[in-house]
Amino acid sequence: MSTQDRVAWRRTLQSETDMNYQERIVRDPRVVGGEPVLKGTRVTLRTVLASLAEGATVADILADFPTLSEEDVRAAIAFAAASAQEDLPVAETPVKR
Repeated sequence: MSTQDRVAWRRTLQSETDMNYQERIVRDPRVVGGEPVLKGTRVTLRTVLASLAEGATVADILADFPTLSEEDVRAAIAFAAASAQEDLPVAETPVKR
């Protein structure tokens, strides 16, 4: 991936993570032992991300957790994207020749 492609990819990621997920994800030691949850619910961030990783659609998650909104699921995705962007180096992709 060229430097220009990497810059474009990071800009795309940034625009997707511009959502202020911090307004929707909260920690309270009195709720689910202090695990991050979607605000106003007892649904953990881990549960939403695990469901997505297992192939659940947003509609599936909303059906399973009616207290959530589509924006809550997007906030979970934005949190994961921001975390990955901060914690993981961008791996070089070998160029086939």
